[in-house]
Amino acid sequence: MKILITGINGQLGTELSHLLDDKQIEYTGTGSKELDITDTKAVSDYFLENRPEVVYHCAAYTAVDAAEEEPGKSTNERVNVLGTKNVAEAAETVGATLVYISTDYVFDGTNDQMYTEETPTAPKNEYGRSKLAGEEAVAKIMSKYYIIRTSWVFGEYGKNFVYTMLNLAKTHDHLTVVSDQYGRPTWTRTLAEFMTYVIKTDVPFGLYQLSNDGSCTWYEFASEILKDKPVEISPVTSEEYPQKAYRPRHSIMDLNKVKATGFRIPTWQDALHEFMAEIEV
Repeated sequence: MKILITGINGQLGTELSHLLDDKQIEYTGTGSKELDITDTKAVSDYFLENRPEVVYHCAAYTAVDAAEEEPGKSTNERVNVLGTKNVAEAAETVGATLVYISTDYVFDGTNDQMYTEETPTAPKNEYGRSKLAGEEAVAKIMSKYYIIRTSWVFGEYGKNFVYTMLNLAKTHDHLTVVSDQYGRPTWTRTLAEFMTYVIKTDVPFGLYQLSNDGSCTWYEFASEILKDKPVEISPVTSEEYPQKAYRPRHSIMDLNKVKATGFRIPTWQDALHEFMAEIEV
């Protein structure tokens, strides 16, 4: 099976490549230098020449705050919408299966209940809008696809909340973290494992939501990360920590559809502890 990973140098693409290496599964990976996904002809030519059978589309613009203003806004649109459309059209042309990664930011965060795959979407920031447009392009264009929404991603490769907290704890004895936004952390390893699982076990095509099990606030997440560090953490409201992009206050996604496939989802605490043991902090 010929496998292509787009965005192989990013946080998720790197994790996925290492997982496939561990499983001794061959693949080809592209970064922006090898394949500019916003170049329609380049993408078409690449797919026609290489004819991948499975495409893990990890390439994305993920600078949530920068996406609210130029030049980030236009870059966000080109990469997440046009780029995804290009990849989907090229994948469909060669008959490939596409795995597309989306986000909990497709929701507005006003529900008190969990968001299912059937809950109406209503993104309130530019990043969420672009990822939803990517979802819609994939669903419209592709015959064989998986859309996987995830949230609060952390892992060994690239910048993320866990590293931010660990680094701040080295230089501060007191931190403040938002305590009124609720969600589910996701270890890139768990996400990568599910991405390979859907292909290996022929999970029915469609939309899925995958994060680690359990939920928390950012404050609770930070407290668990730093529980063994000599630092005090205080909760603050979103109003006390303003950001350019709107963040959903409650974006806990329902995981039952993934669980019904037989995939085992670790809790976010277990995932975090295993991750931190691996990076030896």
